[in-house]
Amino acid sequence: MLSPETVMTVMQNAIWTVILTAAPPLILGLIVGLMVSLFQTITSIQEATLAFVPKILAVFLALIFFGAWMINNLTGFTRSLFYDIPYHLLS
Repeated sequence: MLSPETVMTVMQNAIWTVILTAAPPLILGLIVGLMVSLFQTITSIQEATLAFVPKILAVFLALIFFGAWMINNLTGFTRSLFYDIPYHLLS
């Protein structure tokens, strides 16, 4: 039987893994969005697609660049879950 502490530890690790995995594309999209907004404010251009397209491209490039690390991060967490199942169920 799993203890509440074990469940909380697994959930904490899962949330931390999701935050770390999602951070690179989100941060890059945020930075590009801020730069585009600054550009729009300076030039008084208020075009919605001007803000949308660069952010999509930035997130796409982040996924290409950080994709291998993100997959390794997720598979490492999944492996640790599967390796720990016998330990937690037998104790």
